[in-house]
Amino acid sequence: MKTVRPATSPAHGVKRPSSRRVPVGVSYMRSPTVEYTFNPGDVVEALCDHEKGSDRVHGWLKGIVVQVDNKMVAVQFRTNVFLTDGWMVPDRILWYTTHSDQIRPAGSGKKIPPVVKKDIPDY
Repeated sequence: MKTVRPATSPAHGVKRPSSRRVPVGVSYMRSPTVEYTFNPGDVVEALCDHEKGSDRVHGWLKGIVVQVDNKMVAVQFRTNVFLTDGWMVPDRILWYTTHSDQIRPAGSGKKIPPVVKKDIPDY
């Protein structure tokens, strides 16, 4: 008669490790391609909502990179900047992903006129 071993150890109740192993160095996700590399102190242009004169506009604004890590780049501006839901950012620092198309080195792109947001009139 053939004896069958149980899948768990009776003394500890722990399953045995599987014989299937993932080869070392195999990656399941491909890292995104980075067009530009940024370092703290670099002058960049970022696409954001900001103040120009007394109007709030959406366009490219010069800023300085203040922090960089593996996934994000922090940019500080000299004028007031706003989040997408309308809140002003008190420290004037916005975070962008390293592979974002909304951040580029200063002077590297064509100039796009800013879009002026008009208030809805009260009737």
